[in-house]
Amino acid sequence: MSIKQNNLYLGLNKIFHEPSRLAIMSALCRSIDPLSFSQLKEECELTDGNLSSHLKMLEDAGVVAINKSSANSKPRTEISLTEGGRESFIDYLKALEGVLRNAAEAIVAENKDLSLPFSWLKPIGV
Repeated sequence: MSIKQNNLYLGLNKIFHEPSRLAIMSALCRSIDPLSFSQLKEECELTDGNLSSHLKMLEDAGVVAINKSSANSKPRTEISLTEGGRESFIDYLKALEGVLRNAAEAIVAENKDLSLPFSWLKPIGV
C-alpha cells in the first residue's frame, strides 16, 4: 500500500502533531466543561509559558477558545474546544490511527510469528 495512494500522512495536522498540543487537545476532549488554565497546566504538566505558547498556536488555528474573566477580583482563564477544533482533532486521530495500523500490519507481515500488538488495531467497527 503506497503512501501516495492513501495520503495518510496528509491527515496528520501539524497543529496537533506535537506532544504538548496533543496532550492539551486530549485533556480538553475528556472534559465536558471548559478547563481553567491551572487545571490544563497541571494535567499536561506544562509550565505557564509553555502552555501559553501552545494555547496561542491552537487559538490562532481556531481549534480552542480562550475566555478571560475575573472572579472575586482574580483573573480566570478558561479554555474549551471549538466545534471545528473538535472535528479537526477527530480527523487527525483517524489519520493517526491509519498510519499506526499500517505500520503495525507491516511489522506483523514481516514477522509472521507476531500478532497485532494492540486490540484497537482491529478493523474499525469490529
